[in-house]
Amino acid sequence: MKTPKVSVLMPAYNAEKYISEAIESVLNQTCIDFECIIIDDCSTDNTWKIIQKYAKKDSRIVGVQNKNNLGIAGNLNKAISLSKGKYLARMDADDWAYPDRFEKQVSFLDKNLEVGIVGGAMEVRDETLEKILYIRLYAQDDLSLRKYIFKQSPFSHPCVMYRKEVIEDNLYNEKLSPAEDYDFYFRVGKKYKFANLKNTVLKYRTSNTQASSSKANRQQYLTLYIRLKAIVEYGYKSSTQDTLSSLLQLILIPLLPQAFKVSLFNLLRKRRS
Repeated sequence: MKTPKVSVLMPAYNAEKYISEAIESVLNQTCIDFECIIIDDCSTDNTWKIIQKYAKKDSRIVGVQNKNNLGIAGNLNKAISLSKGKYLARMDADDWAYPDRFEKQVSFLDKNLEVGIVGGAMEVRDETLEKILYIRLYAQDDLSLRKYIFKQSPFSHPCVMYRKEVIEDNLYNEKLSPAEDYDFYFRVGKKYKFANLKNTVLKYRTSNTQASSSKANRQQYLTLYIRLKAIVEYGYKSSTQDTLSSLLQLILIPLLPQAFKVSLFNLLRKRRS
């Protein structure tokens, strides 16, 4: 078989309501040279049946069903181990990718060999994907992204595409889930440059059910731990302002209501350009 240009990594858990839309958006890409590896993480609904249906229709869909629940990071590592593409594209089972997403990201990586990861802007929409709540923008050049890396993640994880060689020595750290992507960016940034397209590449679906406060707090504590890890282990330097900001966050995490923290995060992202 011909080696595909892109391997799409799509973890799925109880995603029967929306996974067809996600898969269709992948199949409708203008870049047709891809494989889409979908890992069903022990779903209890009809997710696996839907994956099988698409796999029978199109040989580019590769369906795998787990015997044990692995979580996002474990599923991504499993999909990576099965991937054959030059580039790896992240995709969630409930989002929708614009048809030219892969084409634009592949073209960018082909032309910019020093860049290891490229993301893009995304539309944050309601659960139906019909209403745009706001557009989340990210800095585009490496210098700007590194300037803010100790303040917030430089990418939206569902939007990224990266080189296969980037991940071979930098698999996701499953112990750091659900902040495994943030740690991954720091490690990749030691050898490669960052970039985001100015284009909107994805419709991101928000759910009416928010993550529990305990889970959200764990992610926020892990984020602070990863920043410390980046300094001590990866050789990054944090400004005094960023260090003080992280210390303030450490104090406020258990004190502020989760809804307020989510609103503040979204406000900061809406104003990023």
